[in-house]
Amino acid sequence: MSHDHHHHHHHPSPASDGRLTKAFVWGIGLNLIFVLVETTTGLMTGSLALLTDAGHNLSDVGSLALALLAFRLARIRPKGPYSYGYRKFTVWASLINSLVLLAAVGIIGYEALQRLSAPPAIPGYTVALVAGVGIVVNAFSAWLFHRDQSDDLNVRGAYLHLAADAAVSAGVVVAGLLMQFTGWGWLDPLISFLILGVILWSTWGLLRDSFRLALDAVPPQIDTDAVRAAALATQGVAGIHHIHVWAMSTMENALTAHLVLEEGITPEGAARAKHQFRHALEHLNIAHATLETEFGTEACVARECAGSGAEL
Repeated sequence: MSHDHHHHHHHPSPASDGRLTKAFVWGIGLNLIFVLVETTTGLMTGSLALLTDAGHNLSDVGSLALALLAFRLARIRPKGPYSYGYRKFTVWASLINSLVLLAAVGIIGYEALQRLSAPPAIPGYTVALVAGVGIVVNAFSAWLFHRDQSDDLNVRGAYLHLAADAAVSAGVVVAGLLMQFTGWGWLDPLISFLILGVILWSTWGLLRDSFRLALDAVPPQIDTDAVRAAALATQGVAGIHHIHVWAMSTMENALTAHLVLEEGITPEGAARAKHQFRHALEHLNIAHATLETEFGTEACVARECAGSGAEL
């Protein structure tokens, strides 16, 4: 019996790191300024739609700040008792972001219900003008993250939030113009409910994925059946069992498993089999693999090593 530890980390290039850092800083700065403008205008006009949108944008400022902190912490070298470094904070930051947004939904939703019974008169042109600025701010901020949004959960969360905010701002523009021409004050709390619906829609997937990763469940993009198939397709491998896959961060996944090698395999053949399997794992988005190898078919219990019944 032997143990093999493989550490293969895919870190973004310095250029990518710098680009993302600038994107976070620009996104935080622009949205913070817009929140101040939107909150001030919302208080002056009494528009709940603007205040709701401001609250949504403020939550995005907090989300971006947490994501930037997680992004930087993930690049600190492991030391002391933190043998994995601080990568896991990226998962917790994503989970916190989701929970904060859900709390905001409850608070704003309650206020919108109160407003439906007695909607105030709202200056629609002012609401539409401020929301129009929001379209530009959020669309530009989302564009900053578009290139890297498929590589990291927090970056994807920032991109989705900002893109949703741009769509929400467009809806507020339409509502503002309608209020101006029709005098329908009830549109203001109604658009607040629509904004809350967008928040729920954009947050649910992020909450589900981050909660799953926080509990060290198999990451959603990992197919354990594909892991088994890759092992059994490797020359010299008789089976695999005790497969455990979890997320080290929102960017890196890890695996531990017992790899059963064929009876009579040579040391060179064993090394080759492990190398080939590790290479296959990299294509399955698993960059960090710790393998315990067993030799001989007697080590492979049928129910554990079968492709359809492998134990997780």
